[in-house]
Amino acid sequence: MACGERAALAVADVLRDHVAKLSLSPEQAKAAAHILACRTGCLGGHLALCDRCGYQHFAYHSCRDRHCPRCGSLDQALWAEAQLPHLLPISYFHLVFTVPASLRPCFRGEGRVHALKALFEATSETILEVAARRGLRPGVLAVLHTWNQQIEGHPHTHCLVTGGGLGQDGFLHKDRYLFPIKVLRYVFKIKLLQKLRRLHGQRLLSVGRHSGYQLLRDADSRVWNVDVRRPLAGPEQVVRYFARYTRRIALSDSRLQSYDGESVTFRYRDRKDANRVKSKTLDAPSFCQRFLSHVLPARFVRIRRYGILSNRVREPLLQRCRELLGAESPSAVPRETRSAACLRIFGIDPERCPNCTEGRLVVHAVWRATRLPLDAVLASLQPRAP
Repeated sequence: MACGERAALAVADVLRDHVAKLSLSPEQAKAAAHILACRTGCLGGHLALCDRCGYQHFAYHSCRDRHCPRCGSLDQALWAEAQLPHLLPISYFHLVFTVPASLRPCFRGEGRVHALKALFEATSETILEVAARRGLRPGVLAVLHTWNQQIEGHPHTHCLVTGGGLGQDGFLHKDRYLFPIKVLRYVFKIKLLQKLRRLHGQRLLSVGRHSGYQLLRDADSRVWNVDVRRPLAGPEQVVRYFARYTRRIALSDSRLQSYDGESVTFRYRDRKDANRVKSKTLDAPSFCQRFLSHVLPARFVRIRRYGILSNRVREPLLQRCRELLGAESPSAVPRETRSAACLRIFGIDPERCPNCTEGRLVVHAVWRATRLPLDAVLASLQPRAP
């Protein structure tokens, strides 16, 4: 059961009218069907009765799809809390590795899964190998973004990196970043270009043979953008920023301003104009196509960990780092139900009766979700009446 109210205007409203006209991949069709069915009778629901006043409360279930802009707020908050015990009492840095505009066609179509894997590999290898030259093993938490504020294709990775690393002489930590940005930029450029050239030679990218080599040559002649930032509010701020995109893509329902059945207007921040808030209008099919273009391939992992944060070695290496830094181990987090977590984080108790505010809602009946093929769900969509 979701903790918040449904927005007055939602991405699902636009998809419902126009998604049936689009040519979608299986992953995009599945995500669209889930978003459209979210909090409707298609996914089932339950009837809860107040144990005090007998109030009847009907609730539809959420889709829990990682691409849905409507649900997942509680999962995001819980994920962010789960990352905090992994933070060490040291400085952290926020790195952004951006793919040049000339290479963006390589990250489209059926070959995008190979290009996205290459982007993750180039990012992690750049940080770890540059650190290894100094005898250090840092911790890296990386998350993939494939969009910009105008929901255009813009593949890049955000990384939260420790301001030091584990070495032979202990844990080396400095307040200033250890690696020159020019070195990171150069190594990242070489590594990603090598990987994309290899993939293009194997015909695994969705670009023409000759045009692909032209794109690679153009990218090689340009200066690449690698940004290093210091989180002013601490690493917790970056973790919360990462958490916003663990369960969503492109934009949230709150950014939508208007929809008249033919065009969509949404808010965005213009990075080239001092982050001023502006409005952009797209025809509805283009909006749907842009939004669904950021649906990830099946089973693709969006958030990855490297170095001392790697899943296989994280616990022993973090404990070793705490011992070297003289830091205490984090206390164990007690288990709690989702209802209790919703009350603690959002101040909303989903089990409290909204009628008498004193009784508790007890589930009395549950109905199952309908199981229709995705093609049938999308083909049954009808535009809303004017």
